[in-house]
Amino acid sequence: MSFFRSYIAPFLIVLIFAVAMLAVSARIFLPNDMMAPAPIEEMDIPTQQSEVSATPVTQLLSSLPTLLQGKPNTAV
Repeated sequence: MSFFRSYIAPFLIVLIFAVAMLAVSARIFLPNDMMAPAPIEEMDIPTQQSEVSATPVTQLLSSLPTLLQGKPNTAV
C-alpha cells in the first residue's frame, strides 16, 4: 500500500495534470482562433410591417391592464 501512495498515486496525478495541460495548450494550434468571440449573424428585419391580425397573444396583451387590476375580463 505504501508503494501505491509513494509512486503510483503521484504519477497518476502528474499524468492527469499533463494531459489536461496538453489539451488546453492544443487550442493554440487549432486553425480557427478560439479566443475570438462567437460570430453573430445579422437578422433580416422587414422594412414594412403588415397589419397583425388579432391573435390570442395580442388579445391577451390588450387586456393586460384589466388583468393586472384584478377586474374580470369581459372582452373575450
